[in-house]
Amino acid sequence: MLWKTVAFVVISLPIAFISRSSLARPRSHGFWRFFAWETLASLFLLHVDHWFASPFAWYQLVSWALLVVCCVPLVWGVVVLRGRGKPAEERAGDPSLLAFEKTTALVTTGIYRYIRHPLFCSLLLLTWGIFFKQPSWLGGALSLASTFFLSLTALADEAECTRFFGPEYGAYMQRTKRFIPFVW
Repeated sequence: MLWKTVAFVVISLPIAFISRSSLARPRSHGFWRFFAWETLASLFLLHVDHWFASPFAWYQLVSWALLVVCCVPLVWGVVVLRGRGKPAEERAGDPSLLAFEKTTALVTTGIYRYIRHPLFCSLLLLTWGIFFKQPSWLGGALSLASTFFLSLTALADEAECTRFFGPEYGAYMQRTKRFIPFVW
C-alpha cells in the first residue's frame, strides 16, 4: 500500500504542474480535467495488481478492447486538432490552455465531424477500460467520478469555445454529439 501512495504522489506532481494555471480558474475546463486525471490515477493504482490476472475472463476482454479503442479518438483527435486548429498568439493570453488547445480555427472535420471532444472520449474509454480490469464497487465509484469530472470538463470547454468562436460553435454543437457519435 505504501508504494501505491508514493506512486500516486509521483503521478500527481506532473498532473498538478500541468494544471497549475487551471486550478486557479475554477471555471476553466482544465480545472475539472485535473480532477478527472487524479481520479484516473487512483483507479489505475487500485487495479494495477490485476492488470494481467485472468487474461481471458470476460471483464479482461472488455477491458483490453476499451483500452485499445481509447487510442483511436486520442490519436485522431490530436492529429486533426494540430493540423487544422491553427494555434496562434491570439489565445496565448489564456494560461489555462495547453499548447495544442490554443486553436484559432474551429475544427469540424475528421473525428470532430462526429464528436466535439475526442480527447475526453479517449479518457472516458480509458476510465472504463481500467475499471474492467477488476470490476469492484470502489472502482465503479471512481469510474463514475471520472465520468462526472470529464462531463464537467466538456461543459466548461464548450463554454470557452462558445465565448471564443461565437455562434459558429453553437451551430457546431447542434450537429455533433459530445462524446459518442450519434449517441451522447
